[in-house]
Amino acid sequence: MSSELRARVEALWSAGENAGAAEARETFALLRAALSRGDVRAAEPDAAAPTGWRVNPWVKQGILLGFRHGTLVDASMDHGRLPFFDKDTLPLKRLDVAAGVRIVPGGSAVRDGAFVARGVICMPPMYVNIGAWVDEGTLIDSHALVGSCAQVGRRVHVSAAAQIGGVLEPVGAMPVIVEDDVLVGGNTGLYEGTVVKARAVIGAGTVLTGSTPVYDLPNARILRPEGDASLVIPEGAVVVPGARAVTVGAGREWGLALATPVIVKYRDEKTDARTELETWLR
Repeated sequence: MSSELRARVEALWSAGENAGAAEARETFALLRAALSRGDVRAAEPDAAAPTGWRVNPWVKQGILLGFRHGTLVDASMDHGRLPFFDKDTLPLKRLDVAAGVRIVPGGSAVRDGAFVARGVICMPPMYVNIGAWVDEGTLIDSHALVGSCAQVGRRVHVSAAAQIGGVLEPVGAMPVIVEDDVLVGGNTGLYEGTVVKARAVIGAGTVLTGSTPVYDLPNARILRPEGDASLVIPEGAVVVPGARAVTVGAGREWGLALATPVIVKYRDEKTDARTELETWLR
């Protein structure tokens, strides 16, 4: 099924403006259903890849077909009494008790075409966009975002106001990856295809992007992505907001410093004891 669906998506994508709207909408509907079931993913684990993940560009191409060939309609019935207007190809995901997902009342939304596994808890208001994957036992806290195609593993805590950015374009770019047992602190931002490996702790207020160097104090090294590669936060790293002095020009005279993420330690028994508190929230 996935190989046939991939062939259809790639053919429509190659056709560009000459693609038939009816066929594109039908193909996108099939892709959206497969994404919702978890049968296909925008990115998936790959032990042979440098980051441990590989992107599936055709999935992103298919999602963009849905935007391209959708018609703007009144979506108020989809969202409640307030007026909303969106593409008719992109409805909300319909979940029921049998899905085993806990969505607390208060204004949360999950777009159809996102995979949300059993045991996920959604605290209001939060948002999960199309193409995202949220695995078992994960908690998405209030005012948190899981963006387009982001991949979130098992037993992750996405704390209040955390932003896991979406990466739809370019289609070959790695989406944001958060592996199993990661704690994403409040008001953090993970953007531009950042890969956070298993058991890492991202301290509150930390911002990670593909162009920001990360200073690894325990290993006396600076982590930087090379070329178009993703920024990879190592397994078990504890990352907090830091600053580095500006030593050139007027920056030195003015005593300026630039914000930068810093790995201050790697997760140990003490860190695990503190983060064990998360289990009481589930």
